Amino acid sequence: MVKVLNKQEQLLSRIATNDGHGENSPYFDGWKAYDTDPFHPINNQAGVIQMGLAENKLCFDLIEKWVMNNPRASICTPEGADDFREIAIFQDYHGLTEFRQAVSRFMEKVRGDKVSFDPDRIVMSGGATGAHESLAFCLANPGDAFLVPTPYYPGFDRDLKWRTGVQLLPVACESANDFRLTREALESAFEEAEVANIRVKGLLLNNPSNPLGTVMDKETLLEAVEFINEKNIHLICDEIYAGTVFTQPGFISIAEIISANPKCNLDLIHIVYSLSKDLGFPGFRVGIIYSYNDGVVSCARKMSSFGLVSTQTQHLIATLLSDEIFVEKFLAESSDRLAKRHEVFTRGLSQVGIGSLKSSAGLYCWMDLRRMLKEATFEGEMELWRMIIHEVKLNVSPGSSFHCSEPGWFRVCFANIDDETVRIALRRIRNFVLQSKAGSGKKLCRRKSNLEVSLSFRRLDEMMMGNMMSPHSPMSSPLVQART
Repeated sequence: MVKVLNKQEQLLSRIATNDGHGENSPYFDGWKAYDTDPFHPINNQAGVIQMGLAENKLCFDLIEKWVMNNPRASICTPEGADDFREIAIFQDYHGLTEFRQAVSRFMEKVRGDKVSFDPDRIVMSGGATGAHESLAFCLANPGDAFLVPTPYYPGFDRDLKWRTGVQLLPVACESANDFRLTREALESAFEEAEVANIRVKGLLLNNPSNPLGTVMDKETLLEAVEFINEKNIHLICDEIYAGTVFTQPGFISIAEIISANPKCNLDLIHIVYSLSKDLGFPGFRVGIIYSYNDGVVSCARKMSSFGLVSTQTQHLIATLLSDEIFVEKFLAESSDRLAKRHEVFTRGLSQVGIGSLKSSAGLYCWMDLRRMLKEATFEGEMELWRMIIHEVKLNVSPGSSFHCSEPGWFRVCFANIDDETVRIALRRIRNFVLQSKAGSGKKLCRRKSNLEVSLSFRRLDEMMMGNMMSPHSPMSSPLVQART
Protein backbone atom coordinates (compact mmCIF):
# COMPACT_ATOMS: atom_id res chain seq x y z
CA MET A 1 0.00 0.00 0.00
CA VAL A 2 1.37 3.41 -1.02
CA LYS A 3 1.17 6.07 1.68
CA VAL A 4 -0.43 9.34 0.61
CA LEU A 5 1.65 12.25 1.91
CA ASN A 6 -0.07 15.31 3.32
CA LYS A 7 0.98 18.81 2.30
CA GLN A 8 3.44 19.25 5.17
CA GLU A 9 5.09 15.90 4.45
CA GLN A 10 5.44 16.89 0.80
CA LEU A 11 7.01 20.25 1.65
CA LEU A 12 9.27 19.32 4.57
CA SER A 13 11.85 16.68 5.43
CA ARG A 14 11.17 13.41 7.24
CA ILE A 15 12.79 14.77 10.40
CA ALA A 16 10.57 17.85 10.30
CA THR A 17 7.40 15.81 9.97
CA ASN A 18 8.07 12.70 12.09
CA ASP A 19 7.44 12.15 15.78
CA GLY A 20 10.98 11.08 16.62
CA HIS A 21 11.62 13.86 19.10
CA GLY A 22 9.36 12.08 21.56
CA GLU A 23 7.46 15.13 22.82
CA ASN A 24 4.19 13.22 22.65
CA SER A 25 4.78 11.17 25.78
CA PRO A 26 3.56 11.36 29.39
CA TYR A 27 7.04 12.49 30.41
CA PHE A 28 6.70 15.72 28.44
CA ASP A 29 2.92 15.96 28.91
CA GLY A 30 3.54 16.41 32.63
CA TRP A 31 5.75 19.39 31.89
CA LYS A 32 3.02 20.87 29.70
CA ALA A 33 0.50 20.46 32.54
CA TYR A 34 2.86 22.38 34.81
CA ASP A 35 3.49 25.09 32.21
CA THR A 36 -0.23 25.75 31.81
CA ASP A 37 -0.92 25.86 35.57
CA PRO A 38 2.34 26.41 37.51
CA PHE A 39 2.30 26.40 41.29
CA HIS A 40 3.28 29.66 42.99
CA PRO A 41 3.34 30.08 46.79
CA ILE A 42 1.43 33.37 46.53
CA ASN A 43 -0.12 33.77 43.09
CA ASN A 44 -1.25 30.20 42.40
CA GLN A 45 -1.23 28.03 45.49
CA ALA A 46 -3.45 25.38 43.85
CA GLY A 47 -1.25 25.03 40.78
CA VAL A 48 0.80 22.05 39.60
CA ILE A 49 4.06 21.52 41.51
CA GLN A 50 6.94 20.69 39.20
CA MET A 51 8.44 17.39 40.37
CA GLY A 52 9.26 16.08 36.93
CA LEU A 53 12.37 18.20 36.40
CA ALA A 54 15.74 16.82 37.53
CA GLU A 55 17.39 20.12 38.42
CA ASN A 56 19.76 20.69 41.30
CA LYS A 57 18.94 24.01 42.97
CA LEU A 58 19.99 23.19 46.52
CA CYS A 59 23.39 24.91 46.30
CA PHE A 60 22.60 27.96 44.20
CA ASP A 61 23.49 30.18 47.14
CA LEU A 62 27.09 28.90 47.06
CA ILE A 63 27.42 29.56 43.34
CA GLU A 64 25.87 33.01 43.62
CA LYS A 65 28.20 33.96 46.45
CA TRP A 66 31.23 32.82 44.44
CA VAL A 67 30.10 34.81 41.38
CA MET A 68 29.61 37.93 43.51
CA ASN A 69 33.08 37.51 45.02
CA ASN A 70 34.78 36.83 41.68
CA PRO A 71 33.54 39.47 39.22
CA ARG A 72 36.63 39.04 37.00
CA ALA A 73 35.37 35.59 36.04
CA SER A 74 32.80 37.23 33.76
CA ILE A 75 33.75 39.35 30.79
CA CYS A 76 30.44 41.20 31.23
CA THR A 77 31.48 43.01 34.42
CA PRO A 78 33.64 46.12 34.80
CA GLU A 79 36.27 43.99 36.55
CA GLY A 80 36.37 41.37 33.79
CA ALA A 81 35.88 43.63 30.76
CA ASP A 82 39.61 43.71 29.99
CA ASP A 83 39.28 40.15 28.66
CA PHE A 84 36.18 40.89 26.61
CA ARG A 85 37.84 41.40 23.22
CA GLU A 86 40.01 38.27 23.40
CA ILE A 87 37.23 35.99 24.66
CA ALA A 88 34.53 37.39 22.37
CA ILE A 89 36.44 36.71 19.14
CA PHE A 90 37.95 33.34 20.04
CA GLN A 91 35.87 30.41 18.75
CA ASP A 92 38.22 27.46 18.18
CA TYR A 93 36.16 24.28 18.42
CA HIS A 94 38.91 22.64 20.47
CA GLY A 95 37.85 24.89 23.34
CA LEU A 96 39.83 27.18 25.60
CA THR A 97 42.86 25.37 27.01
CA GLU A 98 42.08 26.51 30.54
CA PHE A 99 38.51 25.27 30.15
CA ARG A 100 39.52 21.76 29.13
CA GLN A 101 42.09 21.61 31.92
CA ALA A 102 39.61 22.79 34.54
CA VAL A 103 36.89 20.39 33.41
CA SER A 104 39.23 17.38 33.38
CA ARG A 105 40.44 18.28 36.88
CA PHE A 106 36.86 18.67 38.10
CA MET A 107 35.96 15.26 36.68
CA GLU A 108 38.86 13.79 38.64
CA LYS A 109 37.75 15.42 41.89
CA VAL A 110 34.15 14.27 41.46
CA ARG A 111 35.49 10.74 41.11
CA GLY A 112 37.51 10.98 44.30
CA ASP A 113 40.85 11.53 42.56
CA LYS A 114 40.96 7.82 41.81
CA VAL A 115 41.41 8.39 38.07
CA SER A 116 43.02 10.92 35.79
CA PHE A 117 41.68 12.53 32.62
CA ASP A 118 43.64 13.95 29.69
CA PRO A 119 42.49 17.51 28.82
CA ASP A 120 43.27 16.78 25.17
CA ARG A 121 40.49 14.18 25.15
CA ILE A 122 37.89 16.64 26.43
CA VAL A 123 35.43 17.41 23.62
CA MET A 124 32.79 20.11 24.09
CA SER A 125 29.14 19.72 23.23
CA GLY A 126 25.86 21.54 23.71
CA GLY A 127 24.92 19.70 26.89
CA ALA A 128 24.77 15.94 27.38
CA THR A 129 22.06 15.90 24.68
CA GLY A 130 24.54 16.99 22.04
CA ALA A 131 27.23 14.72 23.45
CA HIS A 132 25.07 11.62 23.11
CA GLU A 133 24.01 12.48 19.59
CA SER A 134 27.58 13.16 18.49
CA LEU A 135 28.70 9.81 19.91
CA ALA A 136 25.83 8.05 18.15
CA PHE A 137 26.90 9.62 14.85
CA CYS A 138 30.50 8.54 15.49
CA LEU A 139 29.77 4.96 16.51
CA ALA A 140 26.76 3.76 14.53
CA ASN A 141 24.98 3.94 11.21
CA PRO A 142 21.22 4.35 10.69
CA GLY A 143 19.52 1.10 11.64
CA ASP A 144 22.28 0.02 14.05
CA ALA A 145 21.37 -0.25 17.72
CA PHE A 146 22.54 0.36 21.28
CA LEU A 147 21.45 -1.80 24.18
CA VAL A 148 20.06 0.21 27.11
CA PRO A 149 19.09 -1.22 30.53
CA THR A 150 15.59 -0.26 31.69
CA PRO A 151 14.25 1.89 33.14
CA TYR A 152 16.14 4.64 31.33
CA TYR A 153 15.93 8.40 30.81
CA PRO A 154 13.22 9.21 28.18
CA GLY A 155 15.44 11.84 26.57
CA PHE A 156 17.73 9.09 25.26
CA ASP A 157 15.06 8.31 22.66
CA ARG A 158 15.45 11.85 21.37
CA ASP A 159 19.19 12.31 21.91
CA LEU A 160 20.43 9.11 20.28
CA LYS A 161 17.66 8.21 17.82
CA TRP A 162 15.84 11.15 16.33
CA ARG A 163 18.37 12.57 13.85
CA THR A 164 20.82 9.65 13.70
CA GLY A 165 18.44 6.83 12.77
CA VAL A 166 19.98 4.65 15.47
CA GLN A 167 17.79 2.24 17.46
CA LEU A 168 17.67 1.71 21.23
CA LEU A 169 16.98 -1.83 22.38
CA PRO A 170 15.82 -2.24 25.99
CA VAL A 171 17.60 -4.61 28.36
CA ALA A 172 14.86 -5.57 30.80
CA CYS A 173 15.75 -5.14 34.48
CA GLU A 174 13.31 -6.04 37.23
CA SER A 175 12.35 -4.85 40.70
CA ALA A 176 12.92 -8.34 42.14
CA ASN A 177 16.65 -7.56 42.25
CA ASP A 178 16.29 -3.77 42.57
CA PHE A 179 16.59 -3.29 38.79
CA ARG A 180 20.22 -4.42 38.74
CA LEU A 181 21.75 -5.18 35.36
CA THR A 182 22.62 -8.85 34.86
CA ARG A 183 24.74 -10.67 32.33
CA GLU A 184 21.76 -12.88 31.52
CA ALA A 185 19.64 -9.85 30.58
CA LEU A 186 22.43 -8.49 28.38
CA GLU A 187 22.88 -11.80 26.58
CA SER A 188 19.13 -12.15 26.07
CA ALA A 189 18.78 -8.67 24.55
CA PHE A 190 21.81 -9.23 22.31
CA GLU A 191 20.46 -12.57 21.07
CA GLU A 192 17.05 -11.04 20.33
CA ALA A 193 18.77 -8.39 18.22
CA GLU A 194 20.66 -11.04 16.30
CA VAL A 195 17.45 -12.94 15.59
CA ALA A 196 15.88 -9.71 14.32
CA ASN A 197 18.97 -9.09 12.17
CA ILE A 198 19.75 -5.84 14.01
CA ARG A 199 23.39 -4.91 14.33
CA VAL A 200 24.26 -3.99 17.93
CA LYS A 201 27.03 -1.38 18.04
CA GLY A 202 27.14 -0.61 21.73
CA LEU A 203 25.84 -0.67 25.28
CA LEU A 204 24.68 2.55 26.97
CA LEU A 205 24.90 2.71 30.77
CA ASN A 206 23.59 5.56 32.92
CA ASN A 207 25.57 5.51 36.18
CA PRO A 208 24.36 6.84 38.62
CA SER A 209 21.00 5.89 37.22
CA ASN A 210 18.28 8.24 36.09
CA PRO A 211 15.55 7.44 37.21
CA LEU A 212 16.61 4.93 39.88
CA GLY A 213 19.16 6.98 41.82
CA THR A 214 21.28 3.85 42.23
CA VAL A 215 24.97 3.32 41.45
CA MET A 216 26.49 0.30 39.75
CA ASP A 217 28.81 -1.85 41.80
CA LYS A 218 32.26 -2.96 40.70
CA GLU A 219 31.13 -6.46 39.73
CA THR A 220 28.37 -5.16 37.43
CA LEU A 221 30.72 -2.74 35.71
CA LEU A 222 33.36 -5.45 35.25
CA GLU A 223 30.73 -7.72 33.69
CA ALA A 224 29.67 -4.92 31.35
CA VAL A 225 33.28 -4.35 30.25
CA GLU A 226 33.76 -8.09 29.74
CA PHE A 227 30.54 -8.27 27.73
CA ILE A 228 31.36 -5.44 25.33
CA ASN A 229 34.89 -6.76 24.80
CA GLU A 230 33.58 -10.23 23.95
CA LYS A 231 31.01 -8.81 21.54
CA ASN A 232 33.41 -6.15 20.23
CA ILE A 233 30.87 -3.38 20.72
CA HIS A 234 31.17 0.06 22.30
CA LEU A 235 30.42 1.07 25.89
CA ILE A 236 28.99 4.55 26.48
CA CYS A 237 28.86 5.50 30.16
CA ASP A 238 26.65 8.47 30.96
CA GLU A 239 28.07 9.74 34.26
CA ILE A 240 26.35 13.12 34.47
CA TYR A 241 25.07 12.41 38.01
CA ALA A 242 28.49 11.38 39.33
CA GLY A 243 28.65 14.33 41.73
CA THR A 244 25.16 13.83 43.18
CA VAL A 245 26.06 10.80 45.33
CA PHE A 246 25.00 11.54 48.92
CA THR A 247 25.53 8.26 50.78
CA GLN A 248 27.02 4.80 50.46
CA PRO A 249 27.44 2.90 48.25
CA GLY A 250 29.66 5.42 46.52
CA PHE A 251 30.11 6.00 42.81
CA ILE A 252 32.60 3.99 40.75
CA SER A 253 33.48 5.46 37.37
CA ILE A 254 34.08 3.27 34.35
CA ALA A 255 37.42 5.08 34.13
CA GLU A 256 38.44 3.43 37.41
CA ILE A 257 37.35 0.01 36.17
CA ILE A 258 39.31 0.11 32.92
CA SER A 259 42.43 1.56 34.56
CA ALA A 260 42.74 -1.71 36.49
CA ASN A 261 41.84 -3.89 33.51
CA PRO A 262 44.71 -4.10 30.99
CA LYS A 263 42.78 -6.53 28.79
CA CYS A 264 40.08 -3.98 28.00
CA ASN A 265 40.05 -2.54 24.49
CA LEU A 266 40.12 1.18 25.31
CA ASP A 267 38.95 2.07 21.81
CA LEU A 268 35.51 0.83 22.89
CA ILE A 269 35.13 3.07 25.97
CA HIS A 270 33.44 6.50 25.98
CA ILE A 271 32.18 8.74 28.80
CA VAL A 272 29.46 11.39 28.59
CA TYR A 273 29.56 14.10 31.23
CA SER A 274 27.91 17.46 31.89
CA LEU A 275 27.80 20.23 34.47
CA SER A 276 23.99 20.32 34.39
CA LYS A 277 23.41 18.07 37.40
CA ASP A 278 26.51 18.17 39.58
CA LEU A 279 26.76 21.98 39.52
CA GLY A 280 23.14 22.77 38.59
CA PHE A 281 24.05 24.55 35.32
CA PRO A 282 21.67 23.05 32.70
CA GLY A 283 21.20 26.45 31.08
CA PHE A 284 24.93 26.78 30.41
CA ARG A 285 24.73 23.77 28.03
CA VAL A 286 28.13 22.38 29.00
CA GLY A 287 28.34 18.82 27.73
CA ILE A 288 31.47 16.71 27.53
CA ILE A 289 32.55 13.71 25.50
CA TYR A 290 35.58 11.90 26.88
CA SER A 291 36.64 9.06 24.61
CA TYR A 292 39.64 6.75 24.76
CA ASN A 293 39.34 6.30 20.99
CA ASP A 294 41.46 8.75 18.97
CA GLY A 295 39.17 8.52 15.95
CA VAL A 296 36.10 9.36 18.02
CA VAL A 297 37.88 12.33 19.66
CA SER A 298 38.85 13.67 16.24
CA CYS A 299 35.40 13.24 14.67
CA ALA A 300 33.46 14.45 17.72
CA ARG A 301 35.64 17.55 17.91
CA LYS A 302 34.75 18.39 14.31
CA MET A 303 31.08 17.77 15.08
CA SER A 304 31.29 20.09 18.08
CA SER A 305 31.20 22.98 15.61
CA PHE A 306 27.42 22.44 15.56
CA GLY A 307 27.05 22.76 19.34
CA LEU A 308 29.87 24.74 20.85
CA VAL A 309 29.89 26.05 24.39
CA SER A 310 30.26 29.84 24.21
CA THR A 311 33.72 31.13 25.09
CA GLN A 312 32.14 33.46 27.65
CA THR A 313 30.73 30.40 29.42
CA GLN A 314 34.01 28.51 29.06
CA HIS A 315 35.90 31.43 30.62
CA LEU A 316 33.56 31.64 33.62
CA ILE A 317 33.48 27.88 34.17
CA ALA A 318 37.26 27.56 33.89
CA THR A 319 37.75 30.24 36.54
CA LEU A 320 35.19 28.72 38.89
CA LEU A 321 36.42 25.13 38.57
CA SER A 322 40.02 26.21 39.01
CA ASP A 323 39.14 27.42 42.51
CA GLU A 324 39.82 24.06 44.17
CA ILE A 325 38.97 25.27 47.66
CA PHE A 326 35.53 26.29 46.45
CA VAL A 327 35.05 23.06 44.50
CA GLU A 328 35.89 20.93 47.55
CA LYS A 329 33.45 22.86 49.72
CA PHE A 330 30.74 22.81 47.07
CA LEU A 331 30.87 19.06 46.44
CA ALA A 332 30.79 18.27 50.17
CA GLU A 333 27.94 20.69 50.89
CA SER A 334 25.94 19.55 47.87
CA SER A 335 26.18 15.94 49.01
CA ASP A 336 25.05 16.88 52.51
CA ARG A 337 22.06 18.90 51.32
CA LEU A 338 20.95 16.23 48.85
CA ALA A 339 21.12 13.61 51.62
CA LYS A 340 18.94 15.72 53.92
CA ARG A 341 16.37 16.49 51.22
CA HIS A 342 16.24 12.83 50.17
CA GLU A 343 15.68 11.76 53.78
CA VAL A 344 12.90 14.28 54.35
CA PHE A 345 11.07 13.35 51.18
CA THR A 346 11.34 9.57 51.39
CA ARG A 347 10.40 9.67 55.09
CA GLY A 348 7.31 11.67 54.19
CA LEU A 349 6.35 9.06 51.60
CA SER A 350 6.91 6.17 53.99
CA GLN A 351 4.64 7.74 56.62
CA VAL A 352 1.68 7.19 54.30
CA GLY A 353 2.80 3.73 53.27
CA ILE A 354 4.52 4.68 50.03
CA GLY A 355 7.85 2.99 49.43
CA SER A 356 10.72 3.92 47.15
CA LEU A 357 13.75 2.14 45.79
CA LYS A 358 16.77 2.47 48.06
CA SER A 359 19.13 4.91 46.40
CA SER A 360 22.32 6.82 47.08
CA ALA A 361 22.49 9.40 44.28
CA GLY A 362 20.49 11.62 41.98
CA LEU A 363 17.98 14.43 42.31
CA TYR A 364 14.90 12.20 42.53
CA CYS A 365 13.57 8.96 43.94
CA TRP A 366 11.92 5.98 42.26
CA MET A 367 8.52 5.92 43.95
CA ASP A 368 6.58 2.67 44.27
CA LEU A 369 2.83 3.17 43.77
CA ARG A 370 2.05 -0.36 42.63
CA ARG A 371 -0.33 -0.86 45.53
CA MET A 372 -2.36 2.16 44.44
CA LEU A 373 -3.06 0.84 40.95
CA LYS A 374 -6.64 -0.21 40.32
CA GLU A 375 -5.21 -2.82 37.98
CA ALA A 376 -1.59 -3.91 37.57
CA THR A 377 -1.30 -2.74 33.96
CA PHE A 378 0.25 0.21 32.18
CA GLU A 379 -3.28 1.44 31.50
CA GLY A 380 -3.80 1.40 35.27
CA GLU A 381 -0.53 3.31 35.70
CA MET A 382 -1.66 6.00 33.27
CA GLU A 383 -5.01 6.32 35.04
CA LEU A 384 -3.23 6.86 38.35
CA TRP A 385 -0.78 9.30 36.74
CA ARG A 386 -3.61 11.41 35.33
CA MET A 387 -5.17 11.62 38.80
CA ILE A 388 -1.84 12.73 40.28
CA ILE A 389 -1.41 15.40 37.59
CA HIS A 390 -4.97 16.76 37.50
CA GLU A 391 -6.24 16.16 41.04
CA VAL A 392 -3.17 16.07 43.29
CA LYS A 393 -1.54 18.66 41.04
CA LEU A 394 1.94 17.14 41.10
CA ASN A 395 3.98 16.60 37.96
CA VAL A 396 5.63 13.23 38.51
CA SER A 397 6.78 10.97 35.69
CA PRO A 398 5.26 7.50 35.11
CA GLY A 399 7.61 4.55 34.84
CA SER A 400 6.29 3.60 31.41
CA SER A 401 7.82 6.78 29.99
CA PHE A 402 11.18 5.42 31.24
CA HIS A 403 10.50 2.08 29.51
CA CYS A 404 10.09 0.37 32.87
CA SER A 405 9.00 -3.23 32.42
CA GLU A 406 6.65 -3.11 35.45
CA PRO A 407 3.69 -0.73 35.94
CA GLY A 408 3.31 1.35 39.07
CA TRP A 409 6.71 3.04 39.43
CA PHE A 410 7.09 6.83 39.21
CA ARG A 411 10.07 9.18 39.24
CA VAL A 412 9.63 12.16 41.54
CA CYS A 413 12.22 14.96 41.68
CA PHE A 414 12.96 16.70 44.98
CA ALA A 415 15.97 18.98 44.40
CA ASN A 416 14.39 21.62 42.14
CA ILE A 417 11.96 23.07 44.71
CA ASP A 418 12.30 24.79 48.08
CA ASP A 419 11.57 23.36 51.54
CA GLU A 420 8.08 24.81 51.81
CA THR A 421 7.04 23.46 48.41
CA VAL A 422 8.31 20.01 49.43
CA ARG A 423 6.11 20.22 52.53
CA ILE A 424 3.09 21.21 50.43
CA ALA A 425 3.77 18.37 47.98
CA LEU A 426 3.96 15.84 50.81
CA ARG A 427 0.70 17.18 52.28
CA ARG A 428 -1.00 16.74 48.91
CA ILE A 429 0.30 13.17 48.68
CA ARG A 430 -0.91 12.46 52.22
CA ASN A 431 -4.41 13.78 51.48
CA PHE A 432 -4.57 11.82 48.24
CA VAL A 433 -3.57 8.58 49.97
CA LEU A 434 -6.08 9.11 52.78
CA GLN A 435 -8.87 9.85 50.33
CA SER A 436 -7.96 6.80 48.25
CA LYS A 437 -7.99 4.58 51.33
CA ALA A 438 -11.29 6.01 52.52
CA GLY A 439 -12.84 5.54 49.10
CA SER A 440 -11.68 1.99 48.45
CA GLY A 441 -11.33 0.59 51.96
CA LYS A 442 -7.96 -0.76 50.91
CA LYS A 443 -4.83 -0.38 52.99
CA LEU A 444 -1.38 0.34 51.69
CA CYS A 445 1.74 -1.46 52.79
CA ARG A 446 1.64 -0.11 56.37
CA ARG A 447 -1.30 -0.66 58.69
CA LYS A 448 -1.82 2.87 60.02
CA SER A 449 -5.02 4.63 60.98
CA ASN A 450 -5.79 8.04 59.51
CA LEU A 451 -5.04 9.58 62.91
CA GLU A 452 -1.63 7.90 63.07
CA VAL A 453 -0.81 9.13 59.57
CA SER A 454 -1.87 12.68 60.48
CA LEU A 455 0.29 12.60 63.62
CA SER A 456 3.25 11.30 61.61
CA PHE A 457 2.90 14.17 59.15
CA ARG A 458 2.57 16.65 61.98
CA ARG A 459 5.95 15.50 63.26
CA LEU A 460 7.32 15.72 59.71
CA ASP A 461 5.95 19.27 59.38
CA GLU A 462 7.63 20.24 62.63
CA MET A 463 10.93 18.77 61.46
CA MET A 464 10.74 20.62 58.13
CA MET A 465 9.71 23.88 59.79
CA GLY A 466 13.05 23.82 61.55
CA ASN A 467 14.74 23.89 58.15
CA MET A 468 12.29 26.30 56.50
CA MET A 469 13.86 28.81 54.15
CA SER A 470 17.31 27.51 54.98
CA PRO A 471 20.21 28.86 52.90
CA HIS A 472 19.97 25.85 50.59
CA SER A 473 16.30 26.39 49.89
CA PRO A 474 16.03 27.56 46.25
CA MET A 475 13.27 30.05 47.08
CA SER A 476 15.70 31.99 49.29
CA SER A 477 17.82 32.68 46.22
CA PRO A 478 17.50 36.26 44.87
CA LEU A 479 17.84 34.77 41.40
CA VAL A 480 14.80 32.53 41.87
CA GLN A 481 12.79 35.19 43.66
CA ALA A 482 13.33 37.48 40.71
CA ARG A 483 11.95 34.84 38.35
CA THR A 484 8.79 33.94 40.31
